Amino acid sequence: MTLARIEPVAVVAQGLVCAAGAGLPALEGALRGSCSALRRNDFTRVPLETWIGRVEGIEGAPLPRALSTWDCRATRLAWMGLQADGFAAAASRAVQRHGAVRVGLVMGTSASTIGASEQAYRELDAQGRFPAVLRSERLNTPHALALFTQEALGLQGPCVTVSTACSSSAKAFAVAERWLRLDLADAVVVGGVDALCDSVLFGFHALGLLSPSPCRPFGAGRSGISVGEAAGFALLERGAGALQLLGYGESNDAHHMSSPHPQGLGAERALDDALARAGVAAGEIDYLNLHGTASARNDEVEAALVMRRYTAQTHASATKGVTGHTMGAAGIVEALICLQALRSGWRFGSVHAEPVDPALGSAFAERLQEAPVQQETRLAASHSFGFGGNNCVLIFGQGPR
Repeated sequence: MTLARIEPVAVVAQGLVCAAGAGLPALEGALRGSCSALRRNDFTRVPLETWIGRVEGIEGAPLPRALSTWDCRATRLAWMGLQADGFAAAASRAVQRHGAVRVGLVMGTSASTIGASEQAYRELDAQGRFPAVLRSERLNTPHALALFTQEALGLQGPCVTVSTACSSSAKAFAVAERWLRLDLADAVVVGGVDALCDSVLFGFHALGLLSPSPCRPFGAGRSGISVGEAAGFALLERGAGALQLLGYGESNDAHHMSSPHPQGLGAERALDDALARAGVAAGEIDYLNLHGTASARNDEVEAALVMRRYTAQTHASATKGVTGHTMGAAGIVEALICLQALRSGWRFGSVHAEPVDPALGSAFAERLQEAPVQQETRLAASHSFGFGGNNCVLIFGQGPR
């Protein structure tokens, strides 16, 4: 099947909170300064030797009274993301322009509000029931974050949750583009939210994937991931804009529940489809944000893909050494990093990656940039390759001048 080039979609607003701080300037500052926001695990009640990307201030920031029935760590994180960078105000203006029923919402998440369910089981009452404040059927579902965000922003358009592990909020961009192209909405809020919780941390630990030290994407001696948390949002509308979604590609390896296809065939198919929809070649990509989890097999497969398809002129970086692996929010966090590269004129580097694993080859080591570089970016690509072989590649670009 030959894919047709799609019309660009304008990215008119963004908002982000992550371990580096609230707002995109905080993350850009950490990236330009090559400063990791990872810290020793101080989240789990049972000791677990690992490093995490924890957002400051969640515990002391309850939701506004009108939204208090939703109150839990994950929804507080989402609320912080909505307030960052003036995003909630931008979404409100979109509602005024188009009407609430014409503004859709696609939420990417992996764990949703499972942390609230964990708390409820820890605090069962004398009859063995959840405490009243955590008994809501809406709160204890995979769709809770989407419903919360829809209510918080006053949206009435189509609303869906995408949960495909680490690619969730990258794939949310693809859903949003289709809704706009098919005239199901005039504007779409794309979100990605995942908060730290015991289920995720001990789940990755059971799989032997947690690093006991700060993660080192593509680095020699890397020993696994550092889990982080984040809430990111983008507002998409039809037409040209200063920043644009140009293409996306999606695929599934159908190979293994937690390991990528050994030749990266699914990841490469996602890349092919993204390039086709954008109408560009891999050699035209200026800046590449790698999935770069710091797990042995994932990094090996992705490095081989980079060597097959991209040129030596592509500035590649892996940024999870700054933010941690933010699970279902990773796709949008790294999409926003690409958009920030397009906006700011900086191509970011890779924290904790040096020295690069020699088994990945000296040519790959030359492509993976350690330090940020001040250089214009016209085209940027973001890789998101999740559990179950759920792959997504996004391509962003500057609009017409």
